[in-house]
Amino acid sequence: MVYKGREGGIIDLGKRLGARYPDLRALIEDEGIADARRFLQAKPDYQEEDVVFLPVINNPRKIFCVGMNYAEKRAEFGEMNSAPTLFIRFPDSQVGHNCDVEKPAQSNEFDYEGELAVIIGKRGKEISASNAFSYIAGYSCYMDGSVRDWQHTWFTAGKNWQNTGAFGPWLVTRDDVPEPQNLHIETRLNGNRVQNDTTASMIHPIEELIEYISTFSELSPGDVIITGSPGGVGKKCTPPLFLHEGDIVEIEHIGCLHNSITTRKRACSAA
Repeated sequence: MVYKGREGGIIDLGKRLGARYPDLRALIEDEGIADARRFLQAKPDYQEEDVVFLPVINNPRKIFCVGMNYAEKRAEFGEMNSAPTLFIRFPDSQVGHNCDVEKPAQSNEFDYEGELAVIIGKRGKEISASNAFSYIAGYSCYMDGSVRDWQHTWFTAGKNWQNTGAFGPWLVTRDDVPEPQNLHIETRLNGNRVQNDTTASMIHPIEELIEYISTFSELSPGDVIITGSPGGVGKKCTPPLFLHEGDIVEIEHIGCLHNSITTRKRACSAA
């Protein structure tokens, strides 16, 4: 558990607060963000290149993903349903900042999707849209890698291959993002911009998503809502633009999430 200092460098919260909060989810759940702020001016323990990043929340109870939530994306896919499109990601399907994202060997259509992730800060059910932001701990970037040729009639199989999503680089607290519905989001593939939009283009804004999801599922601290991807995904490019080993994907949003693509080898069959 680390904290990025305001003057650069990374502050190790584990050695300062680890006895009380073993990980970031526990810190959020026990309302420990104020404790963490006491170390904002501490001398950094590491530089970014000295650490291996985990997903921002590496042990979430739930990861809700929202599909078809930007006007351009809906037009690309011909989406007409007015209700939020939801699917689930599993925790072992994600990696952290600067880590390898793995293209499955069984896929020829591994696609990028840059998104805003919302991290829940306190427990709640049937949360009203007017009160939704008080339930948010913070925000981060997400690369919701999509195995298009395994999505079939629904998304689950195409979204849960191991290490196909990336979450990071860090959590930016709610008070540091006063206008989350007016954030620029940009995805770059090998330095070339492939997605470019703002969160103002969401069909279902953040507070509506929290209200909708919490109606049927109680939200807990550390739960993650991935709010959808803008248009410009590789599947709908002409010709299609998919990810391959050696590609570099960057999500510029709240910080810059950076990942390289590698190919996951097929598992060997038992003799």
